[in-house]
Amino acid sequence: MIQGRFARSSLSDLPDACTTMGMSFTKLFSRLFAKKEMRILMVGLDAAGKTTILYKLKLGEIVTTIPTIGFNVETVEYKNISFTVWDVGGQDKIRPLWRHYFQNTQGLIFVVDSNDRDRVVEARDELHRMLNEDELRDAVLLVFANKQDLPNAMNAAEITDKLGLHSLRQRHWYIQSTCATSGEGLYEGLDWLSNNIANKA
Repeated sequence: MIQGRFARSSLSDLPDACTTMGMSFTKLFSRLFAKKEMRILMVGLDAAGKTTILYKLKLGEIVTTIPTIGFNVETVEYKNISFTVWDVGGQDKIRPLWRHYFQNTQGLIFVVDSNDRDRVVEARDELHRMLNEDELRDAVLLVFANKQDLPNAMNAAEITDKLGLHSLRQRHWYIQSTCATSGEGLYEGLDWLSNNIANKA
Protein backbone atom coordinates (compact mmCIF):
# COMPACT_ATOMS: atom_id res chain seq x y z
CA MET A 1 0.00 0.00 0.00
CA ILE A 2 2.71 2.40 1.00
CA GLN A 3 4.73 1.25 -2.00
CA GLY A 4 1.78 1.89 -4.31
CA ARG A 5 1.31 5.44 -3.06
CA PHE A 6 5.06 6.01 -3.33
CA ALA A 7 5.06 4.75 -6.92
CA ARG A 8 2.15 7.01 -7.90
CA SER A 9 3.75 10.10 -6.38
CA SER A 10 7.08 9.25 -8.07
CA LEU A 11 5.40 9.02 -11.46
CA SER A 12 3.63 12.31 -10.94
CA ASP A 13 6.97 13.88 -10.04
CA LEU A 14 8.64 12.68 -13.24
CA PRO A 15 7.84 15.76 -15.37
CA ASP A 16 9.33 17.99 -12.67
CA ALA A 17 12.42 15.80 -12.45
CA CYS A 18 12.81 15.86 -16.23
CA THR A 19 12.38 19.62 -16.29
CA THR A 20 15.01 20.01 -13.57
CA MET A 21 17.40 17.70 -15.43
CA GLY A 22 16.72 19.56 -18.67
CA MET A 23 17.51 22.86 -17.00
CA SER A 24 20.71 21.40 -15.54
CA PHE A 25 21.82 20.21 -18.97
CA THR A 26 20.96 23.58 -20.48
CA LYS A 27 23.08 25.31 -17.85
CA LEU A 28 25.91 22.85 -18.39
CA PHE A 29 25.81 23.27 -22.17
CA SER A 30 25.67 27.05 -21.94
CA ARG A 31 28.62 26.97 -19.56
CA LEU A 32 30.57 24.71 -21.91
CA PHE A 33 29.70 26.37 -25.19
CA ALA A 34 28.89 29.98 -24.36
CA LYS A 35 31.48 32.48 -25.49
CA LYS A 36 33.83 33.40 -22.70
CA GLU A 37 34.82 37.05 -22.67
CA MET A 38 38.36 38.05 -21.83
CA ARG A 39 39.91 41.47 -21.56
CA ILE A 40 43.42 41.56 -22.99
CA LEU A 41 45.85 44.47 -23.01
CA MET A 42 48.53 44.44 -25.72
CA VAL A 43 51.51 46.70 -25.20
CA GLY A 44 55.17 46.93 -26.18
CA LEU A 45 57.61 49.49 -27.51
CA ASP A 46 56.73 51.40 -30.66
CA ALA A 47 57.24 49.50 -33.94
CA ALA A 48 57.13 46.08 -32.22
CA GLY A 49 54.19 45.00 -34.42
CA LYS A 50 51.22 45.31 -32.03
CA THR A 51 48.75 46.82 -34.48
CA THR A 52 49.79 44.41 -37.24
CA ILE A 53 49.14 41.51 -34.82
CA LEU A 54 45.76 42.91 -33.78
CA TYR A 55 44.47 43.24 -37.33
CA LYS A 56 45.99 39.95 -38.47
CA LEU A 57 43.94 38.30 -35.69
CA LYS A 58 40.84 40.38 -36.39
CA LEU A 59 40.79 40.39 -40.19
CA GLY A 60 43.22 37.65 -41.16
CA GLU A 61 45.15 40.06 -43.34
CA ILE A 62 48.05 42.48 -43.18
CA VAL A 63 47.05 46.12 -42.87
CA THR A 64 49.23 49.14 -43.46
CA THR A 65 49.72 50.77 -40.07
CA ILE A 66 50.94 54.10 -38.82
CA PRO A 67 52.28 54.65 -35.28
CA THR A 68 49.40 54.36 -32.82
CA ILE A 69 49.05 57.61 -30.87
CA GLY A 70 46.10 56.57 -28.72
CA PHE A 71 44.74 53.04 -28.91
CA ASN A 72 42.99 50.56 -31.15
CA VAL A 73 40.42 48.24 -29.62
CA GLU A 74 38.90 45.24 -31.36
CA THR A 75 37.00 42.13 -30.42
CA VAL A 76 38.73 39.01 -31.69
CA GLU A 77 36.61 35.85 -31.82
CA TYR A 78 38.61 32.64 -31.49
CA LYS A 79 37.19 29.20 -30.71
CA ASN A 80 34.63 29.86 -27.93
CA ILE A 81 36.37 32.97 -26.66
CA SER A 82 35.73 36.60 -27.33
CA PHE A 83 38.91 38.56 -26.67
CA THR A 84 38.60 42.31 -26.26
CA VAL A 85 42.09 43.41 -27.24
CA TRP A 86 43.35 46.89 -26.45
CA ASP A 87 46.38 47.84 -28.55
CA VAL A 88 47.95 50.88 -26.92
CA GLY A 89 50.58 53.04 -28.61
CA GLY A 90 54.17 52.36 -27.59
CA GLN A 91 56.01 55.61 -28.20
CA ASP A 92 57.92 56.71 -25.11
CA LYS A 93 55.89 59.91 -24.64
CA ILE A 94 52.62 58.02 -24.38
CA ARG A 95 53.76 55.01 -22.33
CA PRO A 96 52.67 56.71 -19.07
CA LEU A 97 49.11 56.36 -20.43
CA TRP A 98 49.35 52.55 -20.37
CA ARG A 99 48.30 52.48 -16.71
CA HIS A 100 44.86 53.86 -17.62
CA TYR A 101 44.10 50.56 -19.38
CA PHE A 102 45.20 48.21 -16.57
CA GLN A 103 41.90 47.89 -14.73
CA ASN A 104 40.15 44.50 -15.12
CA THR A 105 42.86 43.23 -17.47
CA GLN A 106 43.01 39.43 -17.32
CA GLY A 107 45.84 38.91 -19.77
CA LEU A 108 48.77 41.04 -20.85
CA ILE A 109 50.34 40.55 -24.29
CA PHE A 110 53.78 42.16 -24.42
CA VAL A 111 55.09 42.39 -27.98
CA VAL A 112 58.83 42.53 -28.57
CA ASP A 113 60.63 43.30 -31.82
CA SER A 114 63.05 40.35 -31.76
CA ASN A 115 65.25 42.10 -34.31
CA ASP A 116 65.73 45.25 -32.19
CA ARG A 117 68.72 44.31 -30.04
CA ASP A 118 69.41 47.96 -29.20
CA ARG A 119 66.14 48.40 -27.32
CA VAL A 120 65.55 45.03 -25.68
CA VAL A 121 66.80 46.38 -22.32
CA GLU A 122 64.35 49.27 -22.64
CA ALA A 123 61.60 46.73 -23.37
CA ARG A 124 62.59 44.74 -20.26
CA ASP A 125 62.46 47.84 -18.05
CA GLU A 126 59.01 48.83 -19.33
CA LEU A 127 57.70 45.29 -18.86
CA HIS A 128 58.92 44.96 -15.26
CA ARG A 129 57.66 48.44 -14.39
CA MET A 130 54.21 47.43 -15.59
CA LEU A 131 54.19 44.08 -13.82
CA ASN A 132 54.85 45.86 -10.52
CA GLU A 133 51.53 47.69 -10.85
CA ASP A 134 48.94 46.44 -8.36
CA GLU A 135 46.13 46.37 -10.93
CA LEU A 136 48.04 43.82 -13.02
CA ARG A 137 48.98 41.51 -10.16
CA ASP A 138 46.57 38.76 -11.31
CA ALA A 139 47.06 39.16 -15.07
CA VAL A 140 48.78 36.33 -16.95
CA LEU A 141 51.62 37.37 -19.26
CA LEU A 142 52.07 36.31 -22.87
CA VAL A 143 55.19 37.60 -24.63
CA PHE A 144 55.12 37.62 -28.42
CA ALA A 145 58.73 37.45 -29.68
CA ASN A 146 57.75 39.05 -32.97
CA LYS A 147 59.50 39.47 -36.35
CA GLN A 148 61.02 35.99 -36.28
CA ASP A 149 61.14 36.08 -40.08
CA LEU A 150 64.07 38.54 -39.97
CA PRO A 151 67.52 36.93 -40.26
CA ASN A 152 69.07 38.56 -37.17
CA ALA A 153 66.07 38.08 -34.88
CA MET A 154 66.77 36.84 -31.36
CA ASN A 155 65.08 33.51 -30.65
CA ALA A 156 62.58 32.95 -27.84
CA ALA A 157 65.23 31.64 -25.44
CA GLU A 158 67.38 34.74 -25.92
CA ILE A 159 64.38 37.06 -25.50
CA THR A 160 63.41 35.16 -22.32
CA ASP A 161 66.87 35.82 -20.93
CA LYS A 162 67.05 39.48 -22.03
CA LEU A 163 63.62 40.25 -20.56
CA GLY A 164 64.42 38.49 -17.28
CA LEU A 165 61.30 36.34 -17.51
CA HIS A 166 62.69 33.60 -15.25
CA SER A 167 62.69 36.10 -12.37
CA LEU A 168 58.86 36.33 -12.54
CA ARG A 169 58.23 33.60 -9.98
CA GLN A 170 54.74 34.73 -8.91
CA ARG A 171 53.43 35.18 -12.45
CA HIS A 172 52.03 32.80 -15.07
CA TRP A 173 53.98 33.65 -18.21
CA TYR A 174 54.70 32.20 -21.62
CA ILE A 175 56.77 33.31 -24.60
CA GLN A 176 55.70 32.56 -28.16
CA SER A 177 57.78 33.15 -31.30
CA THR A 178 55.66 35.01 -33.84
CA CYS A 179 55.65 36.59 -37.26
CA ALA A 180 52.77 39.07 -37.39
CA THR A 181 52.75 39.35 -41.18
CA SER A 182 52.27 35.61 -41.75
CA GLY A 183 50.30 35.01 -38.55
CA GLU A 184 52.73 32.32 -37.43
CA GLY A 185 52.54 31.67 -33.69
CA LEU A 186 49.67 34.08 -32.98
CA TYR A 187 46.95 31.48 -32.41
CA GLU A 188 49.25 29.27 -30.34
CA GLY A 189 49.64 32.30 -28.08
CA LEU A 190 45.87 32.81 -27.88
CA ASP A 191 45.44 29.13 -26.97
CA TRP A 192 47.85 29.53 -24.06
CA LEU A 193 46.12 32.75 -22.94
CA SER A 194 42.64 31.27 -23.03
CA ASN A 195 43.67 28.11 -21.16
CA ASN A 196 45.50 29.99 -18.44
CA ILE A 197 42.90 32.70 -17.92
CA ALA A 198 40.17 30.03 -17.77
CA ASN A 199 42.17 28.07 -15.18
CA LYS A 200 42.45 31.15 -12.97
CA ALA A 201 38.73 31.92 -13.20
